[in-house]
Amino acid sequence: MKKITILLLSGLLASNSQVFANNLNLDLTEIGVSGLSSGGFMANQFHIAHSDWVTKAGIIAAGPYYCAQNSIKTALSQCVNKSTDATSQNLPLQAETYEKQQKIAKLDNLKSSKVWLLRGTKDTKIAIEVTQALHQQYLQWIDSDNVRYLNEKPFAHHFPTLASGSQCDVSESPFIGNCHYDAAGKMLEFLYTDLQPRNPQPSGKVVSFNQQSLGGDPATTLADNGFVYVPKSCAAGETCQLHISFHGCQQNYQTVGNQFIEHNGLNNWADNNQIVVLYPQTKNSTFMPLNPQGCWDWWGYTSSEYATQNAPQIEAVKKMAESLNQKLDI
Repeated sequence: MKKITILLLSGLLASNSQVFANNLNLDLTEIGVSGLSSGGFMANQFHIAHSDWVTKAGIIAAGPYYCAQNSIKTALSQCVNKSTDATSQNLPLQAETYEKQQKIAKLDNLKSSKVWLLRGTKDTKIAIEVTQALHQQYLQWIDSDNVRYLNEKPFAHHFPTLASGSQCDVSESPFIGNCHYDAAGKMLEFLYTDLQPRNPQPSGKVVSFNQQSLGGDPATTLADNGFVYVPKSCAAGETCQLHISFHGCQQNYQTVGNQFIEHNGLNNWADNNQIVVLYPQTKNSTFMPLNPQGCWDWWGYTSSEYATQNAPQIEAVKKMAESLNQKLDI
């Protein structure tokens, strides 16, 4: 396997950088995913495609599986800030078709999943009908006790945090909201069990890796580099879990630097709970494919099978996750 070149990011890293003493010891039996907006759609697609592996999903401001139906026109008319008739379209039928074609894992796997959903009342980007459709879709597959849907908080279209980002009722770059609300913590506490309190200041490391090397050919629409947050305990060889965080549109490293990676709050909780956080990255493109805002593919710009195990971006991120247990040299 190709050697991964690791680059240290500024900010979170101590000057006396500790070299990983061992391979990462990730328990990849099951993992969690989360995402905002296009990243929320991707988290949902990744969850449905690999429900035999992904058992936890946290989704902020996104809609139901296969909402766009392989059409940017449908995506814009039914799945964002306009009302959707996705519930009447019975979109789960497409998931059932994919299941029969063995393009996604068996839907029965979802029964053991836990799902946390959030939409702010001041969100003008994603209509409430869209997130309600996602909620109702999940309830067709998962017991209601394992699904939590929050839709009464006065948040705009962003990732709400305790003290980072712009005003809570404003949606602007880097799409992190100072809402005196720890969305990362609320989400993780529901998805995971027996969590230790958050670390006020993350003490682990953010490292970058070559997504093209780890993701292979399916990673061509992704950025050259992705990032991983590694708590000290995980760097020292303790058994750790993996959580994948998908950024939203205009929230990738190319656009906002490490602001989302450092300030969404996930790393604070990862520190004391032996969780490695993978931050895969898209890239902005204006031609082949047209993706100027660096969104994840939830309407079909990479492939008509963008929501299945055969989707290039899903396949690439899965390869990255499965490769993290190899030795990382700094």
